[in-house]
Amino acid sequence: MAASARAPKPDPHIPVLLRPLIAAVSPVAGVWLDGTFGAGGYTRALLEAGADKVIAIDRDPSVFGMVAQWAGQYGDRLRLVEGKFSDLNALAEVPLDGVVLDLGVSSMQLDQAERGFSFMSDGPLDMRMSGQGPDAADLVNRLCEGELADILYHFGEERASRRIARAIVRARAEAPIERTLQLAEIVLSCLPRAKPGQSHPATRSFQALRIAVNGEYEQLADGLEAAERALKPGGQLAVVSFHSIEDRMVKRFFQQRSGGGGGGSRHAPEQARIEPRFKVRTRRAVGPDDRELAENPRARSSKLRVAIRTGAPAGPCERAALGMPHLPEKGARH
Repeated sequence: MAASARAPKPDPHIPVLLRPLIAAVSPVAGVWLDGTFGAGGYTRALLEAGADKVIAIDRDPSVFGMVAQWAGQYGDRLRLVEGKFSDLNALAEVPLDGVVLDLGVSSMQLDQAERGFSFMSDGPLDMRMSGQGPDAADLVNRLCEGELADILYHFGEERASRRIARAIVRARAEAPIERTLQLAEIVLSCLPRAKPGQSHPATRSFQALRIAVNGEYEQLADGLEAAERALKPGGQLAVVSFHSIEDRMVKRFFQQRSGGGGGGSRHAPEQARIEPRFKVRTRRAVGPDDRELAENPRARSSKLRVAIRTGAPAGPCERAALGMPHLPEKGARH
């Protein structure tokens, strides 16, 4: 009987803001690029919505093996590419009708304890998206107290950065910090217990280290510029961010490129007015509705912004005017 049939197993990764994103960029047609493929949620939605082809990029090589069971059904409409979305204009090889970027770490990666992204389960303190280069344990055990405090403060907006950095240095003097729960306990010892509805006290510290390990702010700025170079006139750029610094960078990029960026920040020289390179489609960031929050609590901090490419020539942007955090030079720390 239908009532006794087993319900299908839910997808372990729920794409954030998928419904409003597809609604905002519709009608979908032509060649699109998904710069943060992950479990493929956005890619599949774009293909089902009418994209002729999707070029799917991810710097994590492990994700492509996980989608083999469904990727083949799209034939040459889907091209999988290992790489960074900061290089998307070179990786695409053709002018694009649309680009989607879903920033941050995916639920799939968070749920894999061996990747070291999460403070909720024990695993090696890794956090590398690609599995290459120095990991989070290298930073935690090698950097001096001031450098650690700078990462926590500037990349994670952690107000207790100095206190946490001091505790990390004190703990590693006794034994190397190599596990996620080790670090989470150190952070918890420095902060008050979270109240109901608040995020875990270690959230900002883990976020900051992950961003530092993967160079995420530089990647974002490079990726926005690369999308500008790759998009055809009329092409759309949709970006989903998960914390205030990312959203600020995307918002200011769109403001600058649409001619509404003003004279820059007090840290950057006044910029000459340029011909608008984008037309902003979402004047305000789109967040999750009640239905999505019920389905996926991890979507609570997500924001979507969309802009349409004009025919103006592409060009570099002023990074300081984006509000992109920079670690201070030695001797000039906060």
